[in-house]
Amino acid sequence: MSFDGVFTHTMVSELSDTLVTGRISKIHQPYENEIVLVIRSKGKNHKLLLSAHPSYARIQLTDIAYANPDTPPNFVMMLRKFLEGAILEQIHQVDNDRVVHFTFTKRDELGDLQNIVLIVELMGRHSTIILMNKENGKILDAIKHIGSSQNSYRSLLPGVDYIDPPKQESQNPFSASKEKVFAILSQASVLDGKYLQSQFQGLGRDTADELAHRLNERPNEKMLVWEAFWFDLLSKTTPTLTITEKKEYFTPLPFKSLEGTQTTYRTLSELLDAFYGGKAEKDRVKQQGGELIHKLDNELKRNQTKILKLQQTLADTELAENYRRDGELLTTFMAQVPKGAEFVELPNYYEEDKPLKIKLNPALSPNQNAQKYFQKYQKLKNAVKIVHSQIEQATQEVGYLESVLAQLEIAGPMDIDLIREELIEQGYIKKRAAKKQKQSKQSKPEEFYSSDGPLILVGRNNLQNDQLTLRSAKKTDIWLHAKDIPGSHVIIKDNDPSETTLLEAAMLAAYYSKYRLSAQVPVDYVQVKYVHKPNGAKPGYVIYENQKTLYVTPEEDSIRKLKENKSS
Repeated sequence: MSFDGVFTHTMVSELSDTLVTGRISKIHQPYENEIVLVIRSKGKNHKLLLSAHPSYARIQLTDIAYANPDTPPNFVMMLRKFLEGAILEQIHQVDNDRVVHFTFTKRDELGDLQNIVLIVELMGRHSTIILMNKENGKILDAIKHIGSSQNSYRSLLPGVDYIDPPKQESQNPFSASKEKVFAILSQASVLDGKYLQSQFQGLGRDTADELAHRLNERPNEKMLVWEAFWFDLLSKTTPTLTITEKKEYFTPLPFKSLEGTQTTYRTLSELLDAFYGGKAEKDRVKQQGGELIHKLDNELKRNQTKILKLQQTLADTELAENYRRDGELLTTFMAQVPKGAEFVELPNYYEEDKPLKIKLNPALSPNQNAQKYFQKYQKLKNAVKIVHSQIEQATQEVGYLESVLAQLEIAGPMDIDLIREELIEQGYIKKRAAKKQKQSKQSKPEEFYSSDGPLILVGRNNLQNDQLTLRSAKKTDIWLHAKDIPGSHVIIKDNDPSETTLLEAAMLAAYYSKYRLSAQVPVDYVQVKYVHKPNGAKPGYVIYENQKTLYVTPEEDSIRKLKENKSS
């Protein structure tokens, strides 16, 4: 489901119950299009996420951790000036649109009471967040500055009058009279989602299709169905995540029109954390780690090309003896070699004088041609000594680069700095110009608990993998890793885990690997004491022995249940 006007309505109701009369204690802008307000309400701190992301725009409470930039952006500085310590008086949705006004009160420097409105417009790629003075309607600042050259309808710049987005002329389903609704439903030649969208404001296609589905189930009781739907929506909200074969949907009620696995949540905000958490984090990692991914891709291609060239050189070394043979034949039968010829046919005494055609350089003398073959022979013979080690070195380089790229796929935004530091240490990227930076809190391995109880730890980058396996784990703990493919180190904090725990840990090792979407992924497991790091090896690289192998197919539902075990 999209974050349509109906879902916005239910979310505003949920947030109002939790946050109204609360006081803002902290304001952060962890990412370009997102604001987090920490609001103290009813004896508890709540993190209110306001997102103007072009794909994931939404408002919700969140439990997901965010990393803040070293230098606060200008917009968050303006928010802090006007809103730190402010009281949230009201959360108001404009009609049934995706526009929400958060109204705050705060005393200014002179002690006068100010009314400040934070407006969140959830309009896809046009989503924005605007800070407005309620008294004069002037914009104080906006998270995205839009001038008249970009939008002829309105400007979103400090100092200009705030103009509402264009309003829909259709009916608000929450306030439309029974008579008007009855007339609209009765006049429909085809009562489907598209028709309902054209008549009522704020209906996303999923909501409209669900409502049409229910109305058509009971065609003679349309008004009863209509009223029951909105009553359930407001008084019996059941946040639901539905996973179908092709897509995931978040809805404020279990939708009958959607067939799939349904999971319910305590609040709408918890539902959105489950739906958006991984998607939004991947997007942030893609933005923050784009430079790293580009650099690593180039390095990976360079090393793969290098291996191909070295393998060709190795294949050429098999011809070394042929070059020596041709050089010796030319030397032995030099008198029979004509000057300026491109080829010569000589008896090959290595194969019972069978005629052998030898290619010549017409510009060289017979002796020079012979010496040329001896030089090629010597060059290839010398190359054999180093090519094998160069191929091994380049292969290890490819393995390391693939492991870092795989880690970037599962990394959270707070892991990016650690991966960047690792790549600086390894010489892949240059250190940025020195500037005063706050010490970033080191991320920790992911924690899970198996169905039987033992703790399972999963490294999320190479530095964590080394720390986890070589320093934190006991020698008797069980170590797991996807076999022969880049992935995370997994540790079971138990010296004799059950078969269930082993399989669940193996599933985590498969899921947090390059083959997370594959079936029957081989996973090796062994006690930590059999895992060793060779001298000079890159971060995350280890060798091991005495291992056994399990074959597992990672499943999202199983991983989700293990995460729930963690929090239970």
